[in-house]
Amino acid sequence: MTDTASESAADGGRPGDAASRRRRQIPEGKPFALCLTHDVDRPYKTYQSIYYAVSEGDLAQLKSLFPGRNPYWSFDRIKAIESDLGVRSSFNFLDEQSLFTDRPRRELLSPESWMRYAGRYDLTDPAIVELIHDLDAGGWEIGLHGSYDSYRDRERLRDEKRRLESVLGREVTGIRQHHLNLSVPDTWEHHAAIGLEYDTSLGSSTEYGFQYGYGLKRPFGDSFVVFPLTVMEMALPVERDPTAAWEALESLLFEARANGAVMSVLWHPRFFCEDTPAYGPLYRRLIERALELGAWVGPPGALYERLDHPTAAADQASPSD
Repeated sequence: MTDTASESAADGGRPGDAASRRRRQIPEGKPFALCLTHDVDRPYKTYQSIYYAVSEGDLAQLKSLFPGRNPYWSFDRIKAIESDLGVRSSFNFLDEQSLFTDRPRRELLSPESWMRYAGRYDLTDPAIVELIHDLDAGGWEIGLHGSYDSYRDRERLRDEKRRLESVLGREVTGIRQHHLNLSVPDTWEHHAAIGLEYDTSLGSSTEYGFQYGYGLKRPFGDSFVVFPLTVMEMALPVERDPTAAWEALESLLFEARANGAVMSVLWHPRFFCEDTPAYGPLYRRLIERALELGAWVGPPGALYERLDHPTAAADQASPSD
């Protein structure tokens, strides 16, 4: 089944109806949209330096532990790229539990728990607070990156949203779940219930493409919107074969233009650092090519604000987009 047919079947309509709905999701005069997102998982390179030094036999990794060195803090590089190209993106901030203070002691022996909960940051860290305010003042969108267990815990999610809002100073409307965790439709019900307007968690870290169709989704037929994730940088062979990685991205852009799609990408800030030098230029090239093709480029929240959302009456009569 083609993406268009699959999307239409899921919506309960004809393929032509799905294409028409997609056209209404794109800002007037633009052939397609590219939504830019970043999940702020680990802005500090801490225990990872020791891990890579041991696992790869690369003692140079230990330089990251020296005072004044923090290769994962790459926000100025991202801002420079996007400012130079006249675009903005969203940054989703994580309020994760601490392995040492919030998790059971037995998890100190679990490598999986170290990966999930160690090396995290505190939203009240002065540097993080300053970063959030700086991004917000510059026109970047601030969203929530739901903690690992929050996708199935409405009250935890509500608390995380409130804490981020207390730092930002205003409402947060968008989210992506950590590790793309989802329990459909329960997670989206939690999101809508606590006042979130859109979610960007539907996707894969290992595969890319328009697996969920070319348009946005309205799982409840109302104003709550799901932005399917088209590609995460980790799904691309950037270091192994940068040419193939670029060809894949350009092919997705062509496919998006041909189908009037909303394409969404995730580039983690740590991939803009000196440890992974190929990723930043590839991200810039992606945006440049999208602009050359006439795309609307920006954060999902800005596109959400441009949508015509169903009225209460239409909610009862219209299938989801």
